[in-house]
Amino acid sequence: MSEKNIEFLAIENEFLVINKPGGLLTQAPPGIDSVENQVKRWKFARNASRPPYLGIPHRLDRPVSGVMVMGQTKKWTSAIAAQFEARTVKKAYWAIVSGHVVEDSGTWRDWMRKVDGEARSEVVVESETNAKEAILHFQVRGRAADLTWLEIELETGRTHQIRLQCASRGHSIVGDEDYQSTIPFGPTNIDRRTRWIALHARELTLNHPSRKTTIRFFAATQDFWAKMWDVFPELNADSSPVQERI
Repeated sequence: MSEKNIEFLAIENEFLVINKPGGLLTQAPPGIDSVENQVKRWKFARNASRPPYLGIPHRLDRPVSGVMVMGQTKKWTSAIAAQFEARTVKKAYWAIVSGHVVEDSGTWRDWMRKVDGEARSEVVVESETNAKEAILHFQVRGRAADLTWLEIELETGRTHQIRLQCASRGHSIVGDEDYQSTIPFGPTNIDRRTRWIALHARELTLNHPSRKTTIRFFAATQDFWAKMWDVFPELNADSSPVQERI
């Protein structure tokens, strides 16, 4: 698979689910490669009689890979977006961070805000202007070679939340130069904006917008995780099922 080609995990009347590669924008103007533009081209090739509609109820940071859901109609996009706003969607991530996280599991709570004019966030005290609470829950899946494999569930969804909360504790995500990582990851690109980091949206669980059943999707890590597969083989072996209905 090309380093920037999306992979379809599910195609339904109400929504699409894809596995996003790292280094790819979620949305961008026409002419710039993005998840949105790739899916719209695919939809147009299937039905050129009308402009393709695609709703984006959530996003992943450019260097992050993994599972995303998109609406096929405005109605279902709104229904899915409402679940994200209500925080009823379960989002689980895999992250490889530097150093050994001591606790086997736990909860990290911080106050953070986006830095004005910069593509990063910072930890602040609660009283600071624009401070927002950030909460995540983690479990250690493995430790090896001065690295830790974390499974992370977000309770809140702040800009760069996982990246900042890991880095602020001395455990930068591998490849994340914006948050002090010095360990390379993924394909070698001169343009640092297109580089990957070792953060992968592994699981997405939500209510089916029309059938009222719970659906769960898993995205496998992709080929550029190969060096991490050598350290933590289960990162590659534990790649199924793609979709599971509950």
